[in-house]
Amino acid sequence: MIVKSLKLKNFRNYTEQEIELNFRNYNLLNIEFDAATNIFCGDNAQGKTNILESIYLSGTTKSHRGTKDRDMIQFGHDEAHIETVVEKNGIPFQIDMHLKKNSPKGIAINKIPIRKASELFGIINIVFFSPEDLNIIKNGPAERRRFIDLELAQLDKLYLSDLSNYNRIINQRNKLLKDMYFNPGLRETLNIWDSQLVSYGSKIIEKREIFARQLSEIIGEIHSKLSGGREQIVIQYEPDVSIEDFEQKMKDSQERDIRAKITSVGPHRDDFSFLVNGIDIRKYGSQGQQRTAALSLKLSEIELVKKITKDTPVLLLDDVLSELDSNRQNYLLNSIGDIQTIITCTGLDEFINNRFEIDRVFRVENGKVEASHGTE
Repeated sequence: MIVKSLKLKNFRNYTEQEIELNFRNYNLLNIEFDAATNIFCGDNAQGKTNILESIYLSGTTKSHRGTKDRDMIQFGHDEAHIETVVEKNGIPFQIDMHLKKNSPKGIAINKIPIRKASELFGIINIVFFSPEDLNIIKNGPAERRRFIDLELAQLDKLYLSDLSNYNRIINQRNKLLKDMYFNPGLRETLNIWDSQLVSYGSKIIEKREIFARQLSEIIGEIHSKLSGGREQIVIQYEPDVSIEDFEQKMKDSQERDIRAKITSVGPHRDDFSFLVNGIDIRKYGSQGQQRTAALSLKLSEIELVKKITKDTPVLLLDDVLSELDSNRQNYLLNSIGDIQTIITCTGLDEFINNRFEIDRVFRVENGKVEASHGTE
């Protein structure tokens, strides 16, 4: 699976420019066995991350930054257009995405509009790694849930549907709890929302539990190598409530929820723990341990996508190397040799020092992209 080309119009700081991401005429055999490395190099605040964001948006319909559509449209314009051509199993797919300020985004695959975002998933799988991800271990539970949700949504269309319905019901239930203050008679409808919440929430819990177990099986070996064999890591899913107890706990929490005007039970309060040699590094780990675990987590994500989809994801690295020491840099670069990687950086020193083969280098300056030859 590779990204072949990208065309942006009025997206962020790009007015209209076509960027070819894959320059060599690979046949199917080469695409399967040889990965292209593309580096966007330039000073900070020149628009490098915007390119990665547009690719991620094309594959997932969401910004990795959590940005709203209207905020990704260039100032002074009402719409933006992203055209991404990808190739999967030798078959090209053109993904067109129209962002609009005052209406939902429009998406088309091979010029045919789609109704649901889930129809897009499965065409391209993307793993995004940014410096912020290095803090996923020490940050709050919301960051860890978001990581799991973004990856699961790409791998499982039903999960995305269940999660969307669950979030919709949570919002409607919370609104009902607030409205009940002025209209107590609405309470008789609360059980209806609770029943739906338990139904969708149970599916989310089940799939998160499986995903955490799959990740934990993969991360152990990777983390052991990264830590020189000194550390063993285990990922544990910490559901706010079990499937078996969910319905009863919703009933038990009704009075508390009515007083607080918010839903206090459910997978929107889940967390995931990371135990290194039996110690919870969310609370007691050093920054070095937390960063090593975060890197292990991202590399495990790549391997899990390969295992589930029987295909390679596209890896987007947003200025991550500058945040890693030389040992972690070397391990990361040695781990991504078989997948297409699109990287942003401010300089090429890290790649040259690690003798990393680069297929193509792009110079980015003030929203303009100029291609130059790769280096080894």
